[in-house]
Amino acid sequence: MGVSTSSPEKGISVVTVDCPPVNALPVAGWFALADAVRAAGRDPEVRCVVLAAEGRGFSAGVDVKEIQARGDSALIGVNSGCAQAFAAVYECEVPVVAAVQGFCLGGGVGLVGNADAIVASEDAVFGLPELDRGALGAATHLSRLVPRHLMRTLYYTSRTVGAAELHRHGSVWRVVPRDGLRAAALGLAREVAAKDGLLLRLAKAAINGIDPVDVRRSYRYEQGFTYEAALSGVAARVRGTFGTGREG
Repeated sequence: MGVSTSSPEKGISVVTVDCPPVNALPVAGWFALADAVRAAGRDPEVRCVVLAAEGRGFSAGVDVKEIQARGDSALIGVNSGCAQAFAAVYECEVPVVAAVQGFCLGGGVGLVGNADAIVASEDAVFGLPELDRGALGAATHLSRLVPRHLMRTLYYTSRTVGAAELHRHGSVWRVVPRDGLRAAALGLAREVAAKDGLLLRLAKAAINGIDPVDVRRSYRYEQGFTYEAALSGVAARVRGTFGTGREG
């Protein structure tokens, strides 16, 4: 369990999250994920990284129960860990393909929104339940997946959007049956990895360089309002309803 790295074939590294029951990562898990992605990208033999997860869903985001139990220290830690993990995906030296099944929520959207390509299963749904969890953030990444006004509607309502709709918007490359997800992601990664390794790294740097939004700075700006929500007490009040059936 946790975060692991494998090399199923030449030029491809698969970083897998396995944190049952819903892949809600604790503070240490976000830092471990950041380290794994960065290490894979630094490997000169790797030309493409696949970011995947075990279980019924790709990611439920942060471990809210850890924040409830540890308070401010966990909030500060998870904010820093998420920022590092999201940046690691975006700044990975080679392209990153996200393989998404089931639910992709909160921090999961932060990860896939910073990936270079997304392959999703037919049952995949994406969303930010942040307002129901006493937090803010990752609108930066959701806005890379859907048009701006849809992003705002999804954010304010905590609704989710399916893989088929994201495919129509052009942010998901392929939608496949769940049992074909890993093969489809590896197939795309194999196509990428067939290119010259040095040229791929130059291409990744060039494409990041022309991005209209500085995703690292934009996300950290959002996180400042999470701190404000915590200091005002509203975050704890909302998080107190988590898991009680009184959310919203």
